[in-house]
Amino acid sequence: MKKSSLKFLTFLMFSMISGIMLAQQGVTGVVSSDDGELLPGVSVVVKGTTNGVTSDFDGIYNITVPNSSAVLVFSYLGMETKEVIVGNQTTLNVTLATSSEQLDEVVVTALGITREKKSLGYSVSEVGGDALDNVPQENVLNALSGKVSGVNINSTGGAGSTVNINVRGAASLSSDNQPLFVIDGSPVINTANNITEIGNDNKVDYGNAISDINADDIASVTVLKGASAAALYGSRAGNGVILITTKSGKSKKGLGVTINSSTVFDIPSRFLDTHTRFATGSRPYTEDNFPANSYGAIVIGETSSAWAGPELDKGIMAIQWPYSASEIASGVPIPRELKSYNNPKNFFQTAITTTNNISIQDNTERISYRLSYSDLKNKGNIPNTDLSKHSISLNSSLKLNDKFTVSTSLNYTKSGADNRPVGNRGANAMQAVYELNPHIDVRQMKDYWLPGYEGIYQNSPYNFGDDPTETEWNNPYFLAYENNNGFERNRFYGNVKGDWKITDDLTGMVRYNMDEINEVRETKLSKGYTGDMNGAYGINKIFTNETNIDFLLTYAKRLEGWDFSISGGGNKRVVKGNDLLNSTIEEGSGLLTPGLFTLSNIANDNLVYSYRSYEKQVNSVYGLASIGIKDMFYIDVTARNDWSSTLPDNNNSYFYPSVSTSLLVNRLLGFGNGVSLFKLRAGYAEVGNDTDPYRLQPTLSGGTSWGSGSLLSVGSTLLNPDLKPESIKSWEAGADLAFFNNRLSMDFTYYTADNENQIFGIALPISSGYSSKNTNAGLLRSTGVEAGLNANIINSNDWRWDMGFVFNRNRTKVIELAEGMNSITFWTDARGGAITWVGEEIGNIFDAALVRVDDPNSPYHGWPIIDDSGFENSDRTREDADGNRVAPIIGNFNPDFTLGMTTSASYKNWSISMNFDWRKGGQFVSQTHRYGESDLHTQRWIDKLHNFNDITDVPAYLRDNADQFLSEDGEFYVLVGGPTASDGGYPLTEGGITLNDGVFMPGVQGDYDSNGNFVATAENLGGPGTVITRYQDHYGWDFTRNATFDSDFLKLREISLTYSVPNKLIKQVGLQNLNVSLFSRNIILWTKADIGIDPEMAFQHESSTQGSSGIQFKQGIERFNVSPFTIPIGFKLNVSF
Repeated sequence: MKKSSLKFLTFLMFSMISGIMLAQQGVTGVVSSDDGELLPGVSVVVKGTTNGVTSDFDGIYNITVPNSSAVLVFSYLGMETKEVIVGNQTTLNVTLATSSEQLDEVVVTALGITREKKSLGYSVSEVGGDALDNVPQENVLNALSGKVSGVNINSTGGAGSTVNINVRGAASLSSDNQPLFVIDGSPVINTANNITEIGNDNKVDYGNAISDINADDIASVTVLKGASAAALYGSRAGNGVILITTKSGKSKKGLGVTINSSTVFDIPSRFLDTHTRFATGSRPYTEDNFPANSYGAIVIGETSSAWAGPELDKGIMAIQWPYSASEIASGVPIPRELKSYNNPKNFFQTAITTTNNISIQDNTERISYRLSYSDLKNKGNIPNTDLSKHSISLNSSLKLNDKFTVSTSLNYTKSGADNRPVGNRGANAMQAVYELNPHIDVRQMKDYWLPGYEGIYQNSPYNFGDDPTETEWNNPYFLAYENNNGFERNRFYGNVKGDWKITDDLTGMVRYNMDEINEVRETKLSKGYTGDMNGAYGINKIFTNETNIDFLLTYAKRLEGWDFSISGGGNKRVVKGNDLLNSTIEEGSGLLTPGLFTLSNIANDNLVYSYRSYEKQVNSVYGLASIGIKDMFYIDVTARNDWSSTLPDNNNSYFYPSVSTSLLVNRLLGFGNGVSLFKLRAGYAEVGNDTDPYRLQPTLSGGTSWGSGSLLSVGSTLLNPDLKPESIKSWEAGADLAFFNNRLSMDFTYYTADNENQIFGIALPISSGYSSKNTNAGLLRSTGVEAGLNANIINSNDWRWDMGFVFNRNRTKVIELAEGMNSITFWTDARGGAITWVGEEIGNIFDAALVRVDDPNSPYHGWPIIDDSGFENSDRTREDADGNRVAPIIGNFNPDFTLGMTTSASYKNWSISMNFDWRKGGQFVSQTHRYGESDLHTQRWIDKLHNFNDITDVPAYLRDNADQFLSEDGEFYVLVGGPTASDGGYPLTEGGITLNDGVFMPGVQGDYDSNGNFVATAENLGGPGTVITRYQDHYGWDFTRNATFDSDFLKLREISLTYSVPNKLIKQVGLQNLNVSLFSRNIILWTKADIGIDPEMAFQHESSTQGSSGIQFKQGIERFNVSPFTIPIGFKLNVSF
């Protein structure tokens, strides 16, 4: 009976299996895109089941379906999902259309992990490679401007200069606030401390290392803005993370070659608003009224810095430089007509940048690779400045078997220049040409050696009869050609990675990353430079190496609507480097033999030597877990622990957790087809900022020479053996929405971050033997709002039009500082500067106060008090006895908000794209204008003067309009008069010469009696008793306001017009693509301050006052960082075959 039952059950089972097998059928086919490309990795799933496969390298899939009524779902990133009923077909080829929606968009997140964007509980911005190299940039970071919310970018100049990038505001008082850069999973070196000064006032910006990245190699850039996004990077994530993914050979099947070539001409178009109305001198003498001399003609004082001399282009004859050989020989100068010259226009040249790139890629079933070479050559706007860069990259992947894959991302860059531009004052050729007397033609100075003194003295303006070898002025061409600052940087960075598919659900990864930079900077200052009359020489050798070894195990599983993954890994990071500098002492005895630039040509007592080496190690472990429930609710948890060698043993372990969630409300509530996405998200995280090596115990450093030896010294900062890393606790919440198949999408994020345990220096009394002490103290609080809007306005067969907007506003307050410390100084200027008191916002710019009548009972209450010499007085008090600020705030160097707009349109084979960037609000201080206006160089200062020639009773007019001219709420620093009678100038007699170049400051003279009552002695309103002073002498050096300007601007960041040659034409000659583009970039359309200075370049390099070592870039202030505005015109050719 049992045997019969067993036979029956066996028969029944096989009958059922046979029935199922007869019902099932196999389906195969090829999946391709609408442009004919085969698509590997397409997901093919039987609808309503977990039965699915992916297409192979050739787009081929094989799947078994239960019956002929089964529906196959084909899905692929960037393509429209397609459902097909199988029917009786056994071969089913499918074409997927390009998608206008990417709700399941995959983005790269921390540690290189790819995630669906809809599942993320934090804000992530991604910019594709096409958007970055559509308009070529020498530094790829510039291409992010106006495209990513929460990101601000400042540049110090042209090609090869430093680009400063800031994510969600300043998080630290001591670091440079630069984000961490990660390329293909490898952290790379980048710093804003890129200035070397060899020789007196010879500061040179050699650019930050991230500029070595070749834009043609970039596939995408992802910005992890919040702590929740970046928490897995621990103590390096305090300033955000920028992930760069490079192009690989996997994008297309088979062998392919792509060539990109571009040339851009940067044509100088706008310069500083220097005037060309007056010659050099202190007063505007005329041929009928000038001081008597033996020559019987006006003599121009060529060594004067003021531009208040005789008027130009009025037919006035004067003795002026340059002097002919016959004049010098006879001792009798010949007057010549005073004419004006546009020296900046005549000096600056059109910059030319040419970039050529070729890449070869191949993709087979087991091997894929992309090999790229790029060459960049730049000739700068300043004569004899240049830049070159050669880049080689290899991105490859080898599939050893179904389980193991080895991949590499290897890059080598060699960049250099024979001469880089000089910033700041001193050896800066831009400064020299802007300060050149306006009646001198700079083109006459191209022969920059003084005749008879070639190689010893430069040919520069001097007064007739004086010794020409003692000139105080630098010839712009001498600075350009004889003061050379060259460099060569060799950099190798990349990684080797192994991936192991242990099971279908468990994967492992191990990776070795390295970034090594060897750089040599060499300065050669010729004899005759006014900063180092005997010349100067120095060489700076810099070595930096960072290695990272990391591993990651990941288990991922999907079970009936639940997605679950958990990962764990670790990292060992080692950073080491050294910095060797040998040079002449500033303003020392210089070189023994002029023109011989070797260290052996420097006397021992004139040689300075310094050497610094460092090493740091951080060990880390981390883990992350993600859970998704029915594709509508997600939660991520991460944790990382770092152990740093730069912190004390009892304080070197720090834990960084994060948690984030997202809820797809549209799936939960079923809003219908009109709402494609309604996601709410929120997250909390803790990250940090580590400290530099050797900040715990004192070390010896090299100094100047003493006899045949070198001195060693201990630094002036008292170090702290109990330092902790800065800790940032951040919260953010936001929403992502999309409508009408993603034709309209928007996102919004609000965030706040508390940065505790700030590392900075506090002042110590001189008696301690130190100037400052490192400490952990203080709390910064940043809050901000980010928003984005994207719209696909037109999408038809021939037409497409897209627009996008990004909005950003950030504010950071100082909540606490160290005990007894009321404020933190970022920089100072005159009697003001950027100093933030506790409870106030970072970026505030304060100033001295103009002394006014403070007697409320006086009829002159609020009027400026004028002294007996006719000048104003300043109140330099910054804070009261309790440490509270009393100095007036005149602005903030941070913008109120920024708004970027991108738009692109295409019609058949033509396309045009534009990127606008608007900065609203904020101020900056221009020390360029401070120096220029104090010497009366600018047109603005002339325009600032009030011409009351049409006013019959000036005192009465001023009294009647006291709110404008005399009130604290009115115009600041009012001057009435001008350089000539037609300008409203008042008669002024000096040395027996009367000219109409007098001015006065409206106010009142007087003092207070013993009861505090103001007693006026005279009104300074242009009537009797008014003190008239010389136009040249009246500049308010005590007041930062006189050099403070609004930072508002509107820029056309990029514009590009592209024509794609039709395929039917290019395929006849074996080409796959042929695109030709005309483009321009960074055209300044409008600045609120029309002074010829780009507010984005208000970023000065100076020694830090914030307690950190080295030279920092200081936001909100500039000093001769004044590259001319240019109109770039570029051409680009893209060919692939």
